[in-house]
Amino acid sequence: MRNVNEPSFRESVDLMFSRAVALMDLPPGLEEKIRVCNATYTVRFGVRLRGEIKTFTGYRSVHSEHMEPVKGGIRFSMGVNQDEVEALAALMTYKCALVEAPFGGSKGGLCIDPRQYDEHEMELITRRFAYELIKRDLIHPSQNVPAPDMGTGEREMAWIADQYARMNTTDINSRACVTGKPLNAGGIAGRVEATGRGVQYALQEFFRDPTDMKQAGLTGSLDGKRVIVQGLGNVGYHAAKFLSEEDGAKVIGIIEYDGGLYDANGLDVEAVRQWIGQHGGVTGYPDATYSKDGSPLLEAECDILVPAALEGVINLSNAARIQAPLIIEAANGPVTAGADEILRDKGTVIIPDMYANAGGVTVSYFEWVKNLSHIRFGRMQRRQEEARHQLVINELQQLENVMEGQWKMSPDFRQKYLRGAGELELVRSGLDDTMRIAYQSMREVWHSRDDVTDLRTAAYLVSIGKVAASYRAKGL
Repeated sequence: MRNVNEPSFRESVDLMFSRAVALMDLPPGLEEKIRVCNATYTVRFGVRLRGEIKTFTGYRSVHSEHMEPVKGGIRFSMGVNQDEVEALAALMTYKCALVEAPFGGSKGGLCIDPRQYDEHEMELITRRFAYELIKRDLIHPSQNVPAPDMGTGEREMAWIADQYARMNTTDINSRACVTGKPLNAGGIAGRVEATGRGVQYALQEFFRDPTDMKQAGLTGSLDGKRVIVQGLGNVGYHAAKFLSEEDGAKVIGIIEYDGGLYDANGLDVEAVRQWIGQHGGVTGYPDATYSKDGSPLLEAECDILVPAALEGVINLSNAARIQAPLIIEAANGPVTAGADEILRDKGTVIIPDMYANAGGVTVSYFEWVKNLSHIRFGRMQRRQEEARHQLVINELQQLENVMEGQWKMSPDFRQKYLRGAGELELVRSGLDDTMRIAYQSMREVWHSRDDVTDLRTAAYLVSIGKVAASYRAKGL
């Protein structure tokens, strides 16, 4: 049960917004315009299931239309309510502005437990929900573009895209009505991994700057750093996988809804993921210390804590006991406003959600552009790029022949250099560039202003400034 002194998720977003705008010189009217949610549509619809009509409640909230279309995921969860959806829509506005994705902020949700229904039933429910939103232009390539969120994935996005196409048979851009689709339905390579990959790129950029590491009391690189991940869903799994396999970090703890796993020498992320897939949770996993209550692992000693599931998991009840010097918010709102204050006073560095999990919306932007251009990335230039590289290889080959054994190309250089960039490489490159530039814009504010002591405030200052500039350009 939530502490009575604890602000709700929506109140947390408002408090953090207020803390930032207090440091800005915005006219009160413009500040209020940016703060408030433009509109929220609530729909209650019936679907005939198992011989009776079941009624479901869904939401689609539009926070800001300073740019269109507006963008934001649709989540399927029993915890969905209007306040949560509006808070998430506000975060989307700031997130898109921070990473320079040309969208306003939106969010949707359906109050449902997907585990209670089979695939056919879920398709009927999803299509009916989509129908209700589509006919009000709350799903539309140029007005409102959803994406996957908690409880939804490629499957649901494919159903929504097909439902839109059925209702708009002459819209040539129908596939751009939603992102996060499977590849064979107009999706883009790298979208499923995007949010977790973005978390990796965010940490890589943090560890490039000795000043930032010093703030967290860390040194060196990601190699060997002890990581605890809360939530091994799509985001947590990919973040943990990439950090351990590519950067040499040690994932020593994994927390799931049914308990926690700990191994000081590092867990096999892939093996844990497969176990969860087969058994529905971490209970019984043989190669680690299991505890039925995983929440104390949030307070265990580690270098990096990655909350990657629900909001509010770090709150007034446990913030003082958190030992991690660096927290990266892979989920939306995992640290409450009250906990944020306690952690800042302790000197904990928090890489905020609006930046840390922006990988999803960034690659969604790439997918939307791909759908509008009707051509996959790399199709026009890849072979031409390879042909130009071949010219360099030919010259080096001649040099190698002249040197006669005194010098030769590295064994795998030829293969690596010749290979032109395909869609996945281009998507990862674009995501890496986006995460670097966005972090640098936050870092500049963080280190150049005495009144900004944390990255979250810096992120809000950057994003609110961009939204305000957009409204001013519109004449508001």
